[in-house]
Amino acid sequence: MEKPESLEEFYQYKFNWLPDNLQQDIGHFNVFAMDDNFIVNPVPARYSRRDFYKIALIRGRNVYHYADKSLEVDGTALMFFNPTVPYTWEAACDKVTGYFCIFKEGFFSEKMRGNVADLPMFAVGGKPSYILNDAQDAHVSGIFEKMLEEIGSDYPFKYDLLRNYVTELVHYALKMQPSEALYQHPNANSRITAVFTELLERQFPIEAPSQRFALRSANDFARHLSVHVNHLNRAIRETTGKTTTTHISERITSEAKALLKHTNWNISEISYCLGFEEPSHFNNFFKKQTRQTPSAFRIV
Repeated sequence: MEKPESLEEFYQYKFNWLPDNLQQDIGHFNVFAMDDNFIVNPVPARYSRRDFYKIALIRGRNVYHYADKSLEVDGTALMFFNPTVPYTWEAACDKVTGYFCIFKEGFFSEKMRGNVADLPMFAVGGKPSYILNDAQDAHVSGIFEKMLEEIGSDYPFKYDLLRNYVTELVHYALKMQPSEALYQHPNANSRITAVFTELLERQFPIEAPSQRFALRSANDFARHLSVHVNHLNRAIRETTGKTTTTHISERITSEAKALLKHTNWNISEISYCLGFEEPSHFNNFFKKQTRQTPSAFRIV
């Protein structure tokens, strides 16, 4: 799989220059306005992972490719991109305006409760996109304008303010989600399901052919969680409406699609890292899930 795009590559690709302090600042932060003077690179951005976080407000008609999904938006979207998920976007109109900021995880180290990667919009499987109306656009634009003003100031504590502005963006988006999306686990079944999901997602993304998906069955997860497999299956079905096996199969299929489309690994290598003993087993599994063979899916 291609290595994630680095900050250095981002600056060279987008602006053809590097900030002087980039090498020293592991908690790097920067913010940009996409206005009439902002040049959109005519070469489409690579569909790839980055080694930094990005929050963008983009106006116009655009198509976003995120993980194995594509979303077309005609209007204003607030997007949250994390380093573990490949993404890109392409303009489908002549004029694109908005803002975006980029930062490394170190920008928030020891400055916030929990981990930035655990925030719902950055978590794997979370909601990364929010469609804004005019009033919401104005509010979010105001936050980005404050960032732009502060990044150019000589105020010695400006990065504390910038962290606050990013946090404000996060909470503004969270408040837009349905209340049930933020509801704490109401019972034991919900808690077991949340831990199961975390264990499942923790095994991804697969980034090297030598990496192997280990917990592949309901029994594997039950042993890891020290619960009876029937209890695990019942909790997950009652909470999600799907079986444990269905969740595992869907996640393996999603990762298989990403590996087939975005790596040059052969089918045997992909089969091995996804936990299949034989390529024929992977072929049968993938065909059952998608009605296509891995080879046919790769060339579409």
